[in-house]
Amino acid sequence: MSAAQHTSYDVVIVGGAIYGSSLAWWLTCTAGFAGRVLVVERDPSYRFASTSHTNSCIRQQFSNLTNIQISQFGAEFVHNFRQFMGGAPEVPELRLHSFGYMYLADTPAFAQALKHNQAIQRAAGAQTRHMSRDEIAAAYPFYQLDDIIAGNHNTHNEGYFDGGTMFDWFKRMARRNGVEYIHDEVTAMGLNAKGTAVETVTLKSGAVISCGTVVNASGPRAVATSRMAGIELPVRPRKRYTFVFDAAQPLAQDLPLTIDPTGIHVRTDGRYYMAGCAPDDDVDVAFDDFSFDHSIWQEKVWPVIATRIPAFEQVKVINEWVGHYAYNTFDQNAVIGRHGIVDNFVFMNGFSGHGLQQSPALGRGVAELIAYGEYRTLDLTPFSFSRLERAERFDEKAII
Repeated sequence: MSAAQHTSYDVVIVGGAIYGSSLAWWLTCTAGFAGRVLVVERDPSYRFASTSHTNSCIRQQFSNLTNIQISQFGAEFVHNFRQFMGGAPEVPELRLHSFGYMYLADTPAFAQALKHNQAIQRAAGAQTRHMSRDEIAAAYPFYQLDDIIAGNHNTHNEGYFDGGTMFDWFKRMARRNGVEYIHDEVTAMGLNAKGTAVETVTLKSGAVISCGTVVNASGPRAVATSRMAGIELPVRPRKRYTFVFDAAQPLAQDLPLTIDPTGIHVRTDGRYYMAGCAPDDDVDVAFDDFSFDHSIWQEKVWPVIATRIPAFEQVKVINEWVGHYAYNTFDQNAVIGRHGIVDNFVFMNGFSGHGLQQSPALGRGVAELIAYGEYRTLDLTPFSFSRLERAERFDEKAII
């Protein structure tokens, strides 16, 4: 294991995947912050990280203004990636494939909810359209829509992008700007006598590191990290399945990321197609449980997509994997910010599948919180840990 170069850091980040690296990089770009930053990552291959299993999608089709604004900044960040990264010519340009999300509603209540959400999105500047069944059929004649009443669709700044490249450059530029990454694991935290601050983190290697702030960016392992500080957090690993397939009859146009009323989603993925879903028995699992239920494709996913898109009657799966959502069992939205008692313990947890698209805005926001003691560009206080203590859910109706 690599050793830390110092015994004390202003910020220790537990976890170096998309959130740990986003925050690390943003801290180095935040005016007035000149602290020493350590990122502790237990698996620098990131083989089992949620970041490595992401579908790299981004949408503005949320029902809560804050979530919409977070993804709008995410789209701005993708479009201007090289400029955000300092303009160096070796930084690649990222492309946002704006095929959009297509939500399909099969009941009047669902259709009305989509219409309500569309009004909120339009007021926030999103270009979401609420479409009748006939309008959907005219634009995308490959759908079978006998059971569909209406849908929502947005082809502006909504679709998918290369999240792996974004993550790679967060990490590269954080290191270039002086952030230290080590291959080690935080195994314990030492609090002060009053229990109001984490004073030290103990590493698996035996090193004891003093810290000014400790950040929980440990994905599906978030609760294990928070418990080291005596904090219970309702974030658990939940399995999510992804299948990449080839079609004997490719569609004549790009397939939007289509959310079927069953919850199964499918979209264009280059020359292939990508589908995904949760298991029917959506339970908490161990962070290292990646066992694969091969019946899910044949019994759950393929029958739905072949019914919705008859051209997919003949397809061949060419890749498949199972990853983990860092699933907030309380309200399926992020937990961001400081703990109310252990004041230097900062959460970046519980993204429940929204994490990649939200990482630019939330990395920026937490960097502001650490550097200035407040959010300056976008108010993230609705995501605070205190809402869990008050049992006040973050109201977001558009959860996949």
